[in-house]
Amino acid sequence: MKKDEFNRKLNVLSLINSNTHYIHNMYKQFLTNPNSLERSWCSFFKELLNTIDADKEIKKNNNKNFDFQEQIKNIANIIIDTFRKNGYAYSILDPLNIKKHASFPQLESFLNKLDTEITNRHFLIKLSKFSFSTITLKDLYSVLYKIYCNNVGYEYMHINCEYEKQWIQNYIERDLEKFVLTQKEKKNLLKNLISAETLEKYFASKFPGSKRFSIEGAESLIPMLKEITNYVVKFNINKIILGMSHRGRLNVLINVLDKPIKDVFHEFSETNITENVKNGDVKYHMGFNTDKITKFGTINLDLKFNPSHLEIINPVVVGAIRAYQDNETNKHNKKDALSLVLHGDAAIVGQGVVQETLNMSQVRGYKVNGTIHIVLNNQIGFTTSDEKSLRSSKYCTDIAKMIESPIFHVNSDNPEATLFIIRLALDFKHRFKKDVFINLVCYRRHGHNEIDDPFVTQPIMYSNIKNHPTICNIYNAQLIAENIINSDYLDINIKQYKTILDKQYLEYTKETTPESQNSLHENNTSMLYSKTIENVSKKNLIELVKKINVIPSNIVVHNRVSKIYKDRLAMAHGNKLVDWGAAESLAYASLLNQGISCRLSGEDVGRGTFFHRHATVYDQKNGALYIPLQNIHSNQGNFYVWDSVLSEEAVLAFEYGYSISQNNTLTIWEAQFGDFANGAQIVIDQFICSSEKKWGISCNLVLLLPHGYEGQGPEHSSSRLERYLQLSAENNIRICVPTTAVQMYHVLRKQFFDSKKKPLIIMTPKSLLRNSLSFSSLLEFSENTFKEIIDEVENINLLLAKRIILCSGKIYYDLLNQRRINKKNDVIILRIEQLYPFPSNVLSKILQSYSHINDFIWCQEEPFNQGAWFYSQYYLKKILSVTSSLNYIGRPESSSTATGYINIHRKQQQQLIYDALNIN
Repeated sequence: MKKDEFNRKLNVLSLINSNTHYIHNMYKQFLTNPNSLERSWCSFFKELLNTIDADKEIKKNNNKNFDFQEQIKNIANIIIDTFRKNGYAYSILDPLNIKKHASFPQLESFLNKLDTEITNRHFLIKLSKFSFSTITLKDLYSVLYKIYCNNVGYEYMHINCEYEKQWIQNYIERDLEKFVLTQKEKKNLLKNLISAETLEKYFASKFPGSKRFSIEGAESLIPMLKEITNYVVKFNINKIILGMSHRGRLNVLINVLDKPIKDVFHEFSETNITENVKNGDVKYHMGFNTDKITKFGTINLDLKFNPSHLEIINPVVVGAIRAYQDNETNKHNKKDALSLVLHGDAAIVGQGVVQETLNMSQVRGYKVNGTIHIVLNNQIGFTTSDEKSLRSSKYCTDIAKMIESPIFHVNSDNPEATLFIIRLALDFKHRFKKDVFINLVCYRRHGHNEIDDPFVTQPIMYSNIKNHPTICNIYNAQLIAENIINSDYLDINIKQYKTILDKQYLEYTKETTPESQNSLHENNTSMLYSKTIENVSKKNLIELVKKINVIPSNIVVHNRVSKIYKDRLAMAHGNKLVDWGAAESLAYASLLNQGISCRLSGEDVGRGTFFHRHATVYDQKNGALYIPLQNIHSNQGNFYVWDSVLSEEAVLAFEYGYSISQNNTLTIWEAQFGDFANGAQIVIDQFICSSEKKWGISCNLVLLLPHGYEGQGPEHSSSRLERYLQLSAENNIRICVPTTAVQMYHVLRKQFFDSKKKPLIIMTPKSLLRNSLSFSSLLEFSENTFKEIIDEVENINLLLAKRIILCSGKIYYDLLNQRRINKKNDVIILRIEQLYPFPSNVLSKILQSYSHINDFIWCQEEPFNQGAWFYSQYYLKKILSVTSSLNYIGRPESSSTATGYINIHRKQQQQLIYDALNIN
């Protein structure tokens, strides 16, 4: 046999135990002194080498002594390492036992090939926190199999940090007998399971045929969540924010958050719903907030409302947690909050927002010291799916490996094991400030919902489920076998819980209004700031401009940035008009100066995509960061500016969660280009624009969306203004298109001080950022307020005026310039600065001055089927007299937002400007 052929076979064999290094060391010892090896090893290597070649190789080496005990210890280390790396793959995780497997075939085969003298010989070993005076390899295998291949699978060897791995090993490789629940704890655990199971059956009997997305098959989740509420108190956590989809939500609301059961009965029957919540949402999307009293103290539990877009709640929860942690009061109290997210097995791996959220988990502007993730692994997706249809990875939790999170798989039919895993996860999260994943392997006793028949597509699985005892019955039988309870215990406790349910049901039938209707969310509807908006005096504005535009002399500033800051100082002295970047910074400074905080995030927001903001300044010598807005005075509000990860959906959802949890912060998200917000449409549709109507949740989140047609193509022109206008109703949002720097200043300030908190959508400029016609004097900042409509500003002879052009945004300046060139004195141009709510009263008042004009034009850059035309004409026709004509001028209808060719863009722009101004 050739030497390279021998090495190839040796390497293949080494893969069996994942330890090539050890096998090659044994081979070297064989070459050095074959007689020092145990006979089976010597024979093993001689089988791979022919006798002649082997003798030649051996004679080339000097004889050395070999310690037989060391050889066994080396084998032991291979066994230990293999269990740690691969033991989870052979754990007994499936409650239905559909996926049968051998105990650990690779290791068993390896041990069986060893001589009995090796496997039965006693040796000393000390490992992690368990040690033995003497043990054999066979006994070691049995001990490790009990730890790593039982009802829990520990997947953690993908972590690069050795200390984290050792910590987990020390935690789980201790004497497992130390984790023993007392008889009282076991009885309490069974009672929690009884409550979970009995509640679902009660719902089924009282509301047959209703969807409830029951927890049946995963009842262990309820004691797990209760354990969390008790256990986290030791970490000085006084708040848990929980996100979950619909499966098991009703059970969690009642049995964990203590939502009045009769209120859920009201939601099932849909009776006595008050007018202000008549739209509302389905019962299995509802959230709840409560202060729960536990045996260790009081903890606030906040279950977030969630739409059917299952995993979108993840970044919302994390954003809300970050807001809580950023709150100065919480810093002084040194309290923390826990983010807890429940996933579905198909959703966690199928929906990209999970990856986006995990990617933010250790990023400065978004980290929250770790999140606990629990996957309700039904082992099935919707109804027809199985694992082969759901994912390409082996496990649904493989995505957790991207951030090196430990993954703990657990069989839900072993409720005691689930409690052990919860404690392990919480201890790890607290110690290392990282996300932890728990894969709760369970099943779904009914179909996707209770009116679905899963046998149609999953006959084998549901035949098993039909004959499978409930978790309650399994654990009850265990406690009877342990002589902890008698055979009547289960029935007695079921009857006791049903008595409670019957009482609540009777009260519900007599009530007219659900008790918790007006307390769905923690203090959200009272997001009011105590001070009213007041203009800042010119003197104070000048002082602020100086403070935020003076950079310490020891910082080496980039030449272009230095010029921007020098120009801003000139603005303070009245030598220059205030541009957009300076106006925006001044808006933040005026709020910060009053103790109000601001959070600004998005891709490249520190500098600004269009090189206009420069809220962050980098020292050109050492890269040090200086943020002028953080250095106004010692008692100012916090200014956070975060260049976000390359994500829209998760980041915007995070900022939404942040905004609804902060009363003293103006939260702002900027899209790099306005149409990039398309990637976050779920957040906009399901949360920002509708959460107040559905759930009573208001927010003051600001979206800055750069918008304007400048020949940059279909991906960098339109912010899809028409979509936001279509979503506007019942005074749910504000949509503004400011055309001057001072308007930007005032609209941002107004957003914070408005007594009714509404999301604000701002179509922000791009090229207009450097158009001097849009700049403002400092006096306008101190004297004016935000104008919903800007009247004609030039000296136009009203008697000669024949047409009024109504428009929004940058198109105004194109019209203005061309009107000046043409010397057109018969056209009035009005700017609609707030599109929603449409300022009908303001416009009506302005039009009184132009009562003789009957020719009205709506002019826009966007195509006919986009922009504000279809929206605005509805309001304009109600305002204009019947004798007036209203016509559209703009680009023709288009399936794309804009052309990608600059020459075509220019021709289109010139034509629509000409048409708007040409009365003939």
